Amino acid sequence: RASARALVTVGTTSFDDLVHAVCTEDVIRALKRKGYDGLHVQIGRGSAPSSVDKLRALARALSFSLEIYDYIDDFDAFLRASKLVISHAGAGSVFETLGHGERAPFLLVVVNERLMDNHQRELAEELADRGCLRWCVPSKVLAEICALDADGTYQRRTYERGTCRLSEHLNELLF
Repeated sequence: RASARALVTVGTTSFDDLVHAVCTEDVIRALKRKGYDGLHVQIGRGSAPSSVDKLRALARALSFSLEIYDYIDDFDAFLRASKLVISHAGAGSVFETLGHGERAPFLLVVVNERLMDNHQRELAEELADRGCLRWCVPSKVLAEICALDADGTYQRRTYERGTCRLSEHLNELLF
């Protein structure tokens, strides 16, 4: 059978609450039960959990791959090779993932509750309302993974890019 990898990304920032939420024995076991055989975690400027050696030992015992990176050079290649992306709610990471259309990995967006004026929550809520992704806060990541369908997916709609007609409107106003 083809490999089913989950990718976690915090983008270029740090979001240790997300990293620590996914780097647990329970999450590794839940992903394994849903048919995943690997978890790749991109931590940005953040820090890996102190339990990473213990987690790697568990992963090996389960024939599961656990890899942790500061940054990923060819992010697009990792997206294409992943079945599930668990991402911070940064617009760049979200839209880069959804931009793969029907071939896009399933996307679970995790909102950073510590941010003021939380535009991340607004973005996640809007795209979830459109059926393109699921979202949660770090403390609910395990529950969201457990709520995935038996094959590790969920029902979703393909994200449809809008068209920007601002230049057309400006031309109408000005000329």
